[in-house]
Amino acid sequence: MALATAPSLFSWSQSVSRRSKCARHDHMYLGKGGITPRKEVRAIFWGRERKTKELQPFQRDLSLSAEESATASVEVSRGRVEDGTDCASSLSTINVSVVSSISLVPASDWDACASDASGVEGINPFVLHDFLLSLEESKSAAPEEGWLPQHLVARDEVGNVLGVVPLYLKSHSYGEYVFDHAWANAYFRYGGSYYPKLQSCVPFTPATGPRILVREGPFRDQVFDGLCRAMQQLTVQMDASSVNVTFPRESEWERMGKLGYLQRIGMQYHWNNRNYQSFEDFLMDLKQSKRKNIRQERKKIQAQNLKMKRLRGDDIKPYHWDAFYDFYRNTTDNKWGQAYLTRDFFHMMGSRMGDKVLLVVAEDGRELVGGALNLIGGDTLYGRNWGCAPQTYYPNLHFEACYYQAIEAAIEWGLKRVEAGAQGEHKIQRGYVPTATYSCHFISDPNFRRAIESFLNQETLQMRLALELLEETSPFKEGILESSDG
Repeated sequence: MALATAPSLFSWSQSVSRRSKCARHDHMYLGKGGITPRKEVRAIFWGRERKTKELQPFQRDLSLSAEESATASVEVSRGRVEDGTDCASSLSTINVSVVSSISLVPASDWDACASDASGVEGINPFVLHDFLLSLEESKSAAPEEGWLPQHLVARDEVGNVLGVVPLYLKSHSYGEYVFDHAWANAYFRYGGSYYPKLQSCVPFTPATGPRILVREGPFRDQVFDGLCRAMQQLTVQMDASSVNVTFPRESEWERMGKLGYLQRIGMQYHWNNRNYQSFEDFLMDLKQSKRKNIRQERKKIQAQNLKMKRLRGDDIKPYHWDAFYDFYRNTTDNKWGQAYLTRDFFHMMGSRMGDKVLLVVAEDGRELVGGALNLIGGDTLYGRNWGCAPQTYYPNLHFEACYYQAIEAAIEWGLKRVEAGAQGEHKIQRGYVPTATYSCHFISDPNFRRAIESFLNQETLQMRLALELLEETSPFKEGILESSDG
């Protein structure tokens, strides 16, 4: 079956920059007589003008109804989650608070939750205190940008932190990579306001990882369920339209589905390490034509006299971050995108995260001309941002910096996979295979919830079909993926 026969996957999903756009263009009009060029000046608006409420932090106690607490086997009352059993050895009280900055939570407590939530798969760098604090303090994820931190913190009777949730009250849908702009437009036509909404995520980071960060212990499931219920009740009490949990792990997605969250799947392209000892080992698993193409692309880097370097920790100097910020801005500006991250973010994050950061840079002579930012997890290398110097073009530099250097690093360090970020079917032919991603959604209005549920049922069928069809385009030799899965 050809991929072109798959139904349209994203009829509701459109990403639009927050920057206004008005320019003089040659517009093409298609009619019965063919295509006719007309020169006009036009301002193009997508949907209605976005008028949002000023974001206000939550200042009341949390509470759940008896019916909701029975469903989750916990009760949240005036900021507390209480176990419904009479067992003396059970956890009797959990205090749930909402904080307006991650700086109000000790880094040791937050990271202990993040570490336990990461489990055997190893630490996820994006949910660490240092990364999230850098987003807030650099004004990248800040109230003035439509991101009001409203993190949840669960404590026991003596104040020990049992779990945390990175959570934001938002006045828009940008920087999330799970698109719900059409939901917002539909909600407006329905007669409501989709914003503000709550978002549990790592801002501007389409990378799978734990979202409900709970300490290990006998009451872990109870705390997890209580925090999920607390998010639902917070949505209602804040008069928000919804709470959306994006890029959680599959196990979280499955459990939250049982707690009343709608389930959605998406797709990315990940590279998996099959115990390769070298890049050449990886190439030998590919079909001959794909192997030849990758070798040719890499030879072009050498032919241009570009020198690739992989920098970590103290090897990354302030001038590297200044150059990389310019590369990043060049990418966003060329794509009419929004530069969500500030210059200060890269400096702060790099200083705090140390050896968890991998910066791939390209040098032409003594000049930095391009780079790719990666973060290193316990078993995964996460590709994030990329860019090159303005008014320069080096064929295949993007593939080398973002994909091939990442694969080489993962092999060298024994990492299981590379996640190369959102979008990009071109990644398939370079060894990155289609992989399902997940999100969970609680819609407070029951009628609108039913409409979204119906849409998601259809979208899920289409997405699973797309994953199946794209597997047929695999660059690997027949039987390679099946044998490694086994």
